[in-house]
Amino acid sequence: MRIRTSMIAFGLLATAALAGCSTTSESPEVARIETTRIFTDSYGSVTDAGYALPAIPITRVDKKFHRQIVDYPTQEKPGTIVVNTRERFLYYVLPNGKAVRYGIGVGKQGFSWSGEAYVAWKQAWPTWHPPKEMAERKPDVARYVEDGMGPGLSNPLGARAMYLFNEKGQDTLFRLHGTPEWASIGTAASSGCIRLINQDVIDLYNRVRPGRNTKVVVIQ
Repeated sequence: MRIRTSMIAFGLLATAALAGCSTTSESPEVARIETTRIFTDSYGSVTDAGYALPAIPITRVDKKFHRQIVDYPTQEKPGTIVVNTRERFLYYVLPNGKAVRYGIGVGKQGFSWSGEAYVAWKQAWPTWHPPKEMAERKPDVARYVEDGMGPGLSNPLGARAMYLFNEKGQDTLFRLHGTPEWASIGTAASSGCIRLINQDVIDLYNRVRPGRNTKVVVIQ
């Protein structure tokens, strides 16, 4: 799982311009070991910061993509986020060989990426600024490049976003974020970023402390 520094830098920087999503140095807040193994009942409607998130028809999502505690032996320390883009899973590493596993949607072919980064900062109900490269491909989003799309249920970043920077402290333009498009979980649908069901990204957001100690490892 270890990736050479040169390959990491190339993988993140070479693809950053294509990404379409779009600090404090504290130790990551490691979640306690939970006894519940699967959280299928955690996808009901919820009011969050005044926004009414609708219930997810979770029975229509493959059960393997429901949030759950799984066995996950790894050399990564607790608090690390491991994203497996091929399997469509995101793991938040817990102590004692466990992890919280979330189903994810990943980048379309040509927008996928791999490497290491860290969560530099996070935001609840973020504003979305599409990069100029996306605006050139999709003129209908060009008006959001400068002023951004304000937070809301239709915002592509969903209820939460975590912003990934590389080891040099540069914004990779990649995000871990929520999505209103629950049917895209388990697919390659985004323009490079990692998306989670809104109820899941809120759970992950509450576990993560921004800073260089919160490593994100993305593998293909």
